[in-house]
Amino acid sequence: MKHSSKLLIAVAVLAACSVQPPPPNFYDPAGLALDHPPGDVLRSQPFPGAPDGATATRLLYTSTAPDGTPIVVSGFVVVPSAAAPAGGRPVVAWLHPATGVARGCAPSLGPSAFAQIQGLAAFLSAGYAVVATDYPGLGGPGAHPFLVGGSEARAALDSVRAVQHLPAVDASRRFVVWGHSQGGHAALFTAQLAARYAPELQLVGAATAAPATNVAAIVEQPGDSPLWGALLSYTVWSWTRVFGLDASAIVAPATAPKIARTAEDCLESAEQLTRLRADAAPLQGQPVDPSGRWQDLLTENDPQPWAIHVPVFIAQGTVDSVIPPALTQSFARRLCAANVPVRLLTMPGVDHYTIGMRSAGAAAAWIGERFSGIAAPDDCKGGLPKS
Repeated sequence: MKHSSKLLIAVAVLAACSVQPPPPNFYDPAGLALDHPPGDVLRSQPFPGAPDGATATRLLYTSTAPDGTPIVVSGFVVVPSAAAPAGGRPVVAWLHPATGVARGCAPSLGPSAFAQIQGLAAFLSAGYAVVATDYPGLGGPGAHPFLVGGSEARAALDSVRAVQHLPAVDASRRFVVWGHSQGGHAALFTAQLAARYAPELQLVGAATAAPATNVAAIVEQPGDSPLWGALLSYTVWSWTRVFGLDASAIVAPATAPKIARTAEDCLESAEQLTRLRADAAPLQGQPVDPSGRWQDLLTENDPQPWAIHVPVFIAQGTVDSVIPPALTQSFARRLCAANVPVRLLTMPGVDHYTIGMRSAGAAAAWIGERFSGIAAPDDCKGGLPKS
């Protein structure tokens, strides 16, 4: 089956579950005081459409922008209806893959808010609370910092802080992060920042599926990825706004209209995917030559193994054309060199679009062991593959 057909099927599966749209003013922070500690809940409301045996709440909470100013971030939390265990519910922070950079591309606004969370049924069955941030600029106002690791991490950590303020959640301070693609990138950066940014929380592991670990290589080398033009557009659109960069220092000025058009598209349904691929097609294979601050930021937004001090789970498909397996294997070897316990699950014949679904069971089992205090498996001891 061709990559495009698999991607359409994966997106169509997620789109099959719909939720009601939120009130139009929920995400608008106008009139709200933002002088709150990061992670304070500014608004909450019931979120209809949760799985059977669970309830969900939509959140608007405080976080921190890349320049240090306070911002609002949206998201939601899903909680089992059964009573919480003594000590509170362990928390899984789900970090979503790319859905777009436009404000309306927030997963909590999309057609598959609950279906997008790979492994949700297993987490709820185990009694965990699952919190899903939209990231800054998706749902809430402002430019979305796409693949800006520190921003993703702060939004994730503040989402875990936010559920501590909801009595009905009865959340423990112990948590794991679990993310696919952009969400894997976010999970690794969360592992880097957790002890410094949110020392009152206890991160016990970071689980990822096809994480973005070498942003420069992903942006600069299109390979045969059908979504490379879209990822380039999202990155350029985002970083010119978040960091004030000049787009002409990475791509030809003639691409500006194509980038702007593609950046308006979301990636949450089959219909959106069709439009996104059509708009991004003229960008496929465009020369990318980052210089100056662009190059510095591409390096800064690569996760750093030496800064991670919790066990890491990584799932990677062997036919992934978006995140090349060689990049993931290289990062896993660097984690091993930094003495981080690694579980590397290589899935033959699995592509980028289905790796989250296909690895969710293994990820959930690994997460359960982290919450149970079982020693983390370490594939580094057996020697990871070199290619």
